[in-house]
Amino acid sequence: MSAGPSSGTPSSPEGAAAQAAPLPLSQPESLSQLFWAFTWLALQGFGGVLAVAQRELVERLNWMSREEFVETLAVAQVLPGPNIVNISLMIGDRFFGLRGALVALAGMMLFPAVIVLILAALSTTWLASPRMTGALRGMGAVSAGLILATGFKLLPSLKKNPIGLAPGLALAALVFGATVWLKLPLFWIVLSVGGLGMTLALIALKRSRAGVRP
Repeated sequence: MSAGPSSGTPSSPEGAAAQAAPLPLSQPESLSQLFWAFTWLALQGFGGVLAVAQRELVERLNWMSREEFVETLAVAQVLPGPNIVNISLMIGDRFFGLRGALVALAGMMLFPAVIVLILAALSTTWLASPRMTGALRGMGAVSAGLILATGFKLLPSLKKNPIGLAPGLALAALVFGATVWLKLPLFWIVLSVGGLGMTLALIALKRSRAGVRP
């Protein structure tokens, strides 16, 4: 008598693929949910909101995939203004149009602005103490660690990028070298390395489309 398939293991490759498939993306149900999501995101972002944004938008809320977050971040880097503000505008517009963009921006800016005003009022006494100054400087290391951790989390998304993992890592190394050692202005880095990346992506997309043509 032949033994049947054991329980707990997929009975077919299709079943295994279904179990491994990522969950479908969700979206905010209302403008208020969008507002409070970005408010909570902003209130966690002491020293840098970008690392928190990836965790909240991709991992917790599941509003975006890692690949979509990387693409949105790339556009936000090129546009003028803070990256996270540009991201909030684009995500709000994606779900609710102009109203969503304004609501997401309000959630990102309202409560942090109030906190900054309160801290500014206390800056002449409480924040001027040497101990508090040293503590705030120590947050710089934490911010750097958060940004590095976010970068490592987003590395797997390069595998699905049109240019591939190896060229993507090479472009990242060029940006790192131009920023740390050459100390080039951001404008020239975006213009040169960013332009090179766009050219490579266009060539890869053109070749992939030519390959699927009958």
